[in-house]
Amino acid sequence: MAFSLKKLISFFLEPFTFGFLLLTLALLFLLFNSYKKAKITLFISVVYLFLISNSVVSNFLMSPLEDKYKNHGNIDISKVEYILLLGGDFESRAYEVIKLSQKLQDAKIITSGYEGKRKITDALYAKEELISMGINKNRILMQDKPKDTIEEAISIKKLINNKPFILVTSASHMPRAMEIFKKEGLNPIPMATAFEVKERTSNSYLDIKEIKKIHMATHEYLGILWLEIKDILNK
Repeated sequence: MAFSLKKLISFFLEPFTFGFLLLTLALLFLLFNSYKKAKITLFISVVYLFLISNSVVSNFLMSPLEDKYKNHGNIDISKVEYILLLGGDFESRAYEVIKLSQKLQDAKIITSGYEGKRKITDALYAKEELISMGINKNRILMQDKPKDTIEEAISIKKLINNKPFILVTSASHMPRAMEIFKKEGLNPIPMATAFEVKERTSNSYLDIKEIKKIHMATHEYLGILWLEIKDILNK
């Protein structure tokens, strides 16, 4: 129930959905001959869509998330026994996992995630892809039941207890993931990947890629807020 409610609320607060609702409202005002309200709402919609489709705003929102665990070069990982690949955007995280698996040849790789939009679980999809890239199938453990990062943390704790492990996920998701795993009493070592904020000589405007970045950042900020609300309710 809580998972479905969280998904429903976040859907309506996502940048593109919110912009679409504003435009729909402007259309309704127009259909009911409320021209002044329609003009105001349409103006707000255009300004809003301009703001969420430029790199100035997207980088402003994304940078604090990505910068938190940006540097991890001095961390000793030589004795780590597990590498956790969080479910989600496998393609952007695979390179980091492959690189780590070559460095830590005895470490087990844990894939996670439920079905989502695929016909198979994220955990199974990641396992099959890793095997196709040359990873021995005996090194891979699957956690295919968790639906979100909170459930993943609970599942991982049952599997490895409090042993240190390398956490591989996107840079924007890392702050929330680290908070969740630490609250569960786990010892994650952050290895952030898939950085979205790039160094540019100029800003970009009216770019669908910037809307995607703002969508990702909004999703993470809403997730962090959800954690804080849960903490308040549990006190």
